[in-house]
Amino acid sequence: MKRIAMTLAAMLLLMAAAEAKTLIVYYSFTNNTHAIATDMQSQLPDADLLRIEPAEKGLDYAANGYAIGSALISAIRANPDDPDSYPAIDPVSVDFSAYDDIVVATPLWWSNMAAPMQTFLFANGSRMAGKRMALVVSSASSSISGVEADARRLVPDGVFVSPSLWIRSSQTDNCHALNAEWIAQTGIGSTSGISVAGTAAEPSLTVDGTTMSVGGPVDRLSIYDAAGRLVLSTDETTADISRLAPGVYAVRMVLGDNATTVKVAID
Repeated sequence: MKRIAMTLAAMLLLMAAAEAKTLIVYYSFTNNTHAIATDMQSQLPDADLLRIEPAEKGLDYAANGYAIGSALISAIRANPDDPDSYPAIDPVSVDFSAYDDIVVATPLWWSNMAAPMQTFLFANGSRMAGKRMALVVSSASSSISGVEADARRLVPDGVFVSPSLWIRSSQTDNCHALNAEWIAQTGIGSTSGISVAGTAAEPSLTVDGTTMSVGGPVDRLSIYDAAGRLVLSTDETTADISRLAPGVYAVRMVLGDNATTVKVAID
């Protein structure tokens, strides 16, 4: 049987471009993030838009130096595993199995992700396992590293694309061009994109008949189906894929703090 060995770069060249169903979920207080998210939807061929709204209406988060937002973030920082630490949001219902890509668009609050968006991800993060995740952050000037850390904490098994899109508040009017450049760079909205998060090198992945192998050390090899369900996981460098049905899978390779995920078609 023909042996197929592909590096990540080769996979990118070989995969045929196709539309991917995208969910853009966002929270916006000043409407900067709303402008960014709605523009992004206009540029993606098959994208749905979902706005997160706090359950308590009429709050002025900007009052007293954003005191309300600061208190909400402090509560989450103090007990991030406690559901009661997160502010209530309006109920939402999402069929995550319908989406390939999930774009999370959020403001930055006190160096962290806005609290209402954290609530949504805390409640739904486990349902996004294996999904290609993309982060869009609106802020005045602060670094977005804390928001990225929040996203990975709340969706630990998501496949995060790199880089995240950071649009400063002063750049909102130019978001159309910034969105377009980022979409082209990351491949969001297309199945041809490859997502890499924190990799120090490009490991090789080999599919040879009913065996999948990683060309190097690995702590965990996990395979997710198109619905984001974990279908196989091992701490070995090889996996028996004979029981997997034909289709496109997300393969996640973890070594230490580095993780690489690619989409692979299995015949």
